[in-house]
Amino acid sequence: MQDTNNLPLVSIAVCVYNGERYLREQLESIVNQTYKNIEIVAVDDCSTDFSVSVLQEFASEYPFFRYVVNEENLGYVKNFEKAIRLCKGDLIALSDQDDIWHTDKIQLQTEHIKTHQLVYHDSMFMDESGKDLGKKMSDILNLYSGDDPEIFLLSNCVSGHSCFFRRELVQEILPFHPEHFHDHWIAYVATNLGSIYCIPQCLVSYRQHTGSSTDILNKKKKWDESYHENRDVAKFKRELKWLKLCRSYPHNRDQAFVDRFTKLFERRIDSFLSIEYALVMRKHYDKLFNNQKSRKGTKSGFVGRQVWGLKAKTFWADLVKKKK
Repeated sequence: MQDTNNLPLVSIAVCVYNGERYLREQLESIVNQTYKNIEIVAVDDCSTDFSVSVLQEFASEYPFFRYVVNEENLGYVKNFEKAIRLCKGDLIALSDQDDIWHTDKIQLQTEHIKTHQLVYHDSMFMDESGKDLGKKMSDILNLYSGDDPEIFLLSNCVSGHSCFFRRELVQEILPFHPEHFHDHWIAYVATNLGSIYCIPQCLVSYRQHTGSSTDILNKKKKWDESYHENRDVAKFKRELKWLKLCRSYPHNRDQAFVDRFTKLFERRIDSFLSIEYALVMRKHYDKLFNNQKSRKGTKSGFVGRQVWGLKAKTFWADLVKKKK
């Protein structure tokens, strides 16, 4: 049995919203962790089902379990922010409401945190019923370990349900921006301040269903003609907002590069030619697209396509549409 007096307190922030169907199974996997010096902080975001009843049940049974019910709906990202603010531990782990944790998840993450700002891990996908889908997160993404924030400028490989970080990081990551995923931001900040490490084992069974906040396996994707006609514009504008957020971070490891890349990215949206942007993409390609497990086409082909600005793409798309 562990001597909890010599172990750092680990806070587990659980966000809940209408999670009654899977919540009990997830909480059982958390309270039965082999690492014993934990507190569980659950925040319910105005559920309309019986989620709060489940939370009451666990709070009455486990003294290290406490919960809060929001007076108004905060939304997924801001609810996690509130849960993190309520955590008292030296180390903080994030939890969704519908996964299943492996019992040694916190133990292994505590052992691996060492000098890193954040550790995360691989995960196994399961379907709504809990059936193993035979696919891991590492089958889809390259799971990065290191201290280079460029890796996270255009994409993310750190899933929220696997995040485990030092309390000192909290003052750097909060407040979260409600338009951007909190896990992406945490990973970006952590690599600016130090290093992150990925544990290769699958420590969570990650449930995929239509009610999930993320859709990494494209379970919910539907064809929408108007969306696909404007997807480049929407995608670039969304990514530009993200880059501007990264640029605003006061402790960027390489502020000059983030400034330059953001400016070139913005210029590309409103231009016909973006040669300088293409040259930067060629030089930093392996970092900026490190998280992608598979890439369409070759590096030279991709870079060649970047020469044309978004304005040129929309011009030709409109021309083709008119001819039809």
